[in-house]
Amino acid sequence: MDERQFYIERPETKNLTLVCPHCRQENSYPIRWMVRTKKKELPRGAGTEDRKRFENARSYMVRVDEMAACRNIRCRKRFELTGQSVVLVSESGSQPGAKPGPDFDPENFGNR
Repeated sequence: MDERQFYIERPETKNLTLVCPHCRQENSYPIRWMVRTKKKELPRGAGTEDRKRFENARSYMVRVDEMAACRNIRCRKRFELTGQSVVLVSESGSQPGAKPGPDFDPENFGNR
């Protein structure tokens, strides 16, 4: 069974504050993410190996955008996004599949 059948995928855009490495200006940039939320139940037709993989599966986010363009009128250069490109979504204290809180920052998740 394909692992993609364990998740519900939906696109999401989050505004992140980034600093342009060329002009050193700080701005808010819309960054696209693909949120993969683990389904509540195992899909039909799953075998024993699929059950084990489903138990170990966790909800996560994958960054879709690799580049951002500076918003400074004089600069306008594109720069590469560095840092985490995959973020595990914490399920502690919430129900599986629940959205992260409003103060959730995917760039700093796990760096605390």
